[in-house]
Amino acid sequence: MDPVLLHALDLVGVAVFAITGALAASRKELDLVGFAFLAAITGVGGGTLRDVILGATPVFWIREPGPVILCVVAAVAVYFVAPFVEYRYRLLLWADAVGISGYCVMGAARALDAGASPFGAVVMGVMTASFGGIIRDIIAGEPSVILRKEIYVTATMVGAALFVGGHMLGLGFWPAAFLGAIAAFIVRAGALYFGWTLPTYRSRPGREFPPR
Repeated sequence: MDPVLLHALDLVGVAVFAITGALAASRKELDLVGFAFLAAITGVGGGTLRDVILGATPVFWIREPGPVILCVVAAVAVYFVAPFVEYRYRLLLWADAVGISGYCVMGAARALDAGASPFGAVVMGVMTASFGGIIRDIIAGEPSVILRKEIYVTATMVGAALFVGGHMLGLGFWPAAFLGAIAAFIVRAGALYFGWTLPTYRSRPGREFPPR
């Protein structure tokens, strides 16, 4: 896979996730430094986990400052634009849907490029796409996206699996990446718009966990 292309797509994913971090900061009415911090940790969080697991040293944003600078630029832009945007949490969820759709493919592609098995690549795609949003929600004190009933992690799994499957069947990078990203977005968009969910666990009567 073309390393220049992978790097460019990495930056796109960083920018989208940074925007979601900055939107979370706007909901908490933080100062500009808070915006920059939350945008940066969200933007590079998933990629950092990916590089650490894959043994890429140093991680991508330490090798060059571009990704962190991009996060700061996104934070500043959202800081000045957010006061004019209504329904910022809804916008955060949709921007996050775009981010996970691209990053589940990127994580899987990086894993394959590093020699991972197809299964390992799918798992890496899921982890890369989910980790930044998890950190963002924990720090911002927002309800975690993975604890919402609507499908979230499943969307990243579908996208990463379709990308890896397409790659194994001999599809070029772009067709496989487009297939995986679009599928992930459709699943997550359906969850947001229609409330798609998977069956959830239900305790049997009398077997509920006691309250703490």
